[in-house]
Amino acid sequence: MTDNKYERPAGLLHSYQEAVDWINGLIPFGIRPGLDRIEKLMELLGNPHRRLKFIHVAGTNGKGSTCAYLTSVLLRAGYDVGTYTSPYITKFTNRFQYNGSDIEEETLLKLANELKPFVEEMAKSELGSPTMFEVSTALAILFYAKVTYPDYVVWETGLGGRLDVTNIVSPVISVITNIGHDHMDRLGDTIAAVAGEKAGIIKAGIPVVSAVTQPEAVEVIKRTAKEKSSTLYLLGEQFHVDALKVKENEQSFRFENVFRTIEPLTITLSGAHQRTNAAVAVMTLEVLRQYNALVVEDEALDEGLRLAAWPGRLEMVSQSPRLLIDGAHNPEGAETLVAALRTTYGFERLHLMMGMLENKNHRDVLKHILPIVDTLIVTEPDYRMKKEAPALAELVQEMRAAEPDELHFELIVERDWQEALKKLQQVTGEADLGVVTGTLYLIADVRARILYNSDSEKGW
Repeated sequence: MTDNKYERPAGLLHSYQEAVDWINGLIPFGIRPGLDRIEKLMELLGNPHRRLKFIHVAGTNGKGSTCAYLTSVLLRAGYDVGTYTSPYITKFTNRFQYNGSDIEEETLLKLANELKPFVEEMAKSELGSPTMFEVSTALAILFYAKVTYPDYVVWETGLGGRLDVTNIVSPVISVITNIGHDHMDRLGDTIAAVAGEKAGIIKAGIPVVSAVTQPEAVEVIKRTAKEKSSTLYLLGEQFHVDALKVKENEQSFRFENVFRTIEPLTITLSGAHQRTNAAVAVMTLEVLRQYNALVVEDEALDEGLRLAAWPGRLEMVSQSPRLLIDGAHNPEGAETLVAALRTTYGFERLHLMMGMLENKNHRDVLKHILPIVDTLIVTEPDYRMKKEAPALAELVQEMRAAEPDELHFELIVERDWQEALKKLQQVTGEADLGVVTGTLYLIADVRARILYNSDSEKGW
């Protein structure tokens, strides 16, 4: 620890749970975009992030899956890998992984105690207290820079990019999966504005890989890359992906880029969007091969992609009845879910349970969902920012009334998500498919309930 004017006040945390409670206790400080506090915190800690190689991943959807592919392949290639993601599905420690395993509770406690005095002293300054996400990010940096020393850190943004806390780092490559209609209250009310925020992770001279498709978003990404003298590798231009075989829980594809063609590559995550996410990961690795002498044998690439898993996204958690969970909490996510249901999964009737947060674009999510369901169960996640089920049902009724000839489904309103899950299980017949979707807070609870995971926590 560097010498500085800050003294260490008393008040050590004595257990893992105390440490998590302390970090989560910073939630009331909210999301405050900007790098001032994290820069100060890093300065006080001796700027440990400067010792690490980061692969920085931003985007509206697909960040987690892309991180999972990158981590899995790098591990099979023999590298030590740190993976920092959010939110978590099962436990707070999920966010800080090293070689595929969560941070140990004792290590998290030790690092929290290392951070706490600096956080408390900063709270007294004009900068104000670091937020929960800032402290989590600082803890991740300490974990990788002072405890585990990975070869690469797969580093997922929290919100946006330009002002996101994770943007403190200088990566070896930047990745922007896609741009969509999410967090527009914070990132701007147009696709171009959101793209501008995501493009904020592009650094001078550092290559960038992206699967962005909207013309206005592509224009922003290309312009930013040019301004930063960063070489851009864009899906559809410098690299391409073509499906070869598609079935439930396995699909293969051909991957072509400016360097070479690889086929077949196989993944076990479902949906056309996962072929795109995998292609983004492969292109990222290909660029690192060229620029950073990364060594990944084709066998490691193939095995890493095939073994990559990402909980809560098109995950089949039960076979009798067949239940699929998917955290489709924005319009693009819902569109992707519906496309996968239509092309990958066979069923006679589709029964869907949904719980959302208040600040989401509910109408555009429902626009994709309503035409394909036979039963819709609206419920509420166990979270402070939940959308009330009766209000969500009212919107559903309004949309159904506007298109009575097109929308035919049974609507069930059940505020208690556990009761809603029971109803979904009861109504889903042998030839049917049950789906739980919406906020990841609901997905986390349902997943824990079905898989009997008593160690489950949930949240950011």
